[in-house]
Amino acid sequence: MLIPEMPCDEVLRQQILDDQELLDTPADPYLDTLVRVIREVFAVKTVLISLIDHDRQWFKSRIGLDITETRRSISFCSHTILGTTPFVVEDTQKDLRFHDNPMVINTPHVRFYAGQPLFSEEGQALGTLCMKDSVPRQLTDQQLHLFIDMAVLVEGYLKLRHISEQTTQLRAALSREQRKAMLDPLTQLWNRAGLNHFLPRQQLQADELGLHLGVLFCDLDYFKRVNDSHGHAAGDQVLWETARRISSAVRPQDVVTRSGGEEFVVLLLVRERHELLQIAERIRSAMSKEPMDIDNQPLNLTISIGAALRAPQEDPNSTLKRADQALYQAKGNGRNRVEFND
Repeated sequence: MLIPEMPCDEVLRQQILDDQELLDTPADPYLDTLVRVIREVFAVKTVLISLIDHDRQWFKSRIGLDITETRRSISFCSHTILGTTPFVVEDTQKDLRFHDNPMVINTPHVRFYAGQPLFSEEGQALGTLCMKDSVPRQLTDQQLHLFIDMAVLVEGYLKLRHISEQTTQLRAALSREQRKAMLDPLTQLWNRAGLNHFLPRQQLQADELGLHLGVLFCDLDYFKRVNDSHGHAAGDQVLWETARRISSAVRPQDVVTRSGGEEFVVLLLVRERHELLQIAERIRSAMSKEPMDIDNQPLNLTISIGAALRAPQEDPNSTLKRADQALYQAKGNGRNRVEFND
């Protein structure tokens, strides 16, 4: 196996990557949409947005792969960032550099790889847009140019995100180690610790802006049946897809968390009850409007949602409890519905 070299300016490259505040951050619905589109366009198994850290590659967005990171020493993308053009391996088993790579001989059994470096404004390759398949592939010139164009879209979005107000707030509020402890590795959402961190901060921001803190407590209906009938691997796929659908249905400034099991909590700043219920209904509709594709089988799932607005002077944890109570009401009234707790 060929171990990738370190870039000649690795210290600078790593510093710029750290300054981007991209590593160990929640999944982004826009990037998730891009990787999903790229997978459909190129008909490959896996598409990743990979960031090359000190000793690992970490996936900011992924589809077709369950893990969140791999060792840098075995990653194809560590080779890609050494150049400026696409790095393509048409058949890993015929390539002496990769034929004995653990990613080739073990799961996910990579046979085809194509990666394009993603550059910072300073011209440093921070990671890649890459796609992989379990069968050998060849790209036409037209496909290669299209793949480069897709990478430009990813790169541009990452640059815009870096200068956004949300990133500035995140940088000020949490260290990288804190973020790692607050991320759910399966769904790449904030976990229960993240919920506890952001709940009082969202309440303070709501007061400063003259808005109301809204809480949506979401729970998949009959999720146990998925694990019992299809296995826990399929259950994990459902949870991952549910996280994507919820994140796509809310606004960029809303905080989406997985509080545990099949429960998700969304924190929002809204003007009034109607606005909160509109967003809740978007989440419910996003879950029920079309089946999930789990191992090439359609699976129809619904979600129940409890909603609450923080009352004046109310402890935000009490608002969370009232939303949870509304969720139980939604379950009792037939599921696949939104209930509001006054």
